[in-house]
Amino acid sequence: MLLDLSLDLVLLLAGAAFAAGFVDAIAGGGGLITVPALLLAGLPPAQALATNKVQGVFGAATAAISYARRGLVDLRHQIRAAAVAFLGGLIGALLVTWIPTQALRYGLPVVLIGIAAFFALKPGLDDTDRVRRISPALFTATVVPVIAFYDGLLGPGTGSFFMLGFVMLAGYGILKATAHTKLLNFASNLGGLIAFAVVGKPLWLLGAIMAVAQIAGAMLGARLAMRIGAKVIKPLLVVTSTLLALRLIWQLL
Repeated sequence: MLLDLSLDLVLLLAGAAFAAGFVDAIAGGGGLITVPALLLAGLPPAQALATNKVQGVFGAATAAISYARRGLVDLRHQIRAAAVAFLGGLIGALLVTWIPTQALRYGLPVVLIGIAAFFALKPGLDDTDRVRRISPALFTATVVPVIAFYDGLLGPGTGSFFMLGFVMLAGYGILKATAHTKLLNFASNLGGLIAFAVVGKPLWLLGAIMAVAQIAGAMLGARLAMRIGAKVIKPLLVVTSTLLALRLIWQLL
């Protein structure tokens, strides 16, 4: 299939992956860029989603490592949460053909607009940690598997959901929440990729080319987020959540 794509188109897909890696490392929503680009390139929907998982895994991993190097997330202490997210993403992707998701698709835009409004309007949201409402163990046992399962089953808005959970329940500041979101996003994406590799038949070579661009974009995005923090993360999170909601509404109509 890659041989059927022109060099110009491959370069455009790589450019889309770079932009997606940059945005995703800061606020999530990189799939808003790459999935439509892959579909416009002529890939069938299942194959586009599978190929998107290939390159997306590398972008999320790069962002997670970048944040970990700055001490914003302790990879060893988060290994259990990552393992739970991996299993959730794997199971969700394996059950994607067995579980009716249309009702979720109708409600999802409303939820995403609500998340955008929360981060846009709630005062005092910055990089400072606040009161923790549930313990890390309970967060890992409840919030993580539910969102990761959703990531494997549907996917859009996963980063926004993790961000909301970390800020509202774990009490993390915006930058710390972003760092932990990227780690769990990577784990659930990896689980989903394994399942999609069986049923979606991703274009591995194209995914690898886009992954290189994703890594570069994710490194730049994570660096900017760590330098500016909530001042860049919050607006971009609001914009990506709103655009994703509008795109989902457009698809439903």
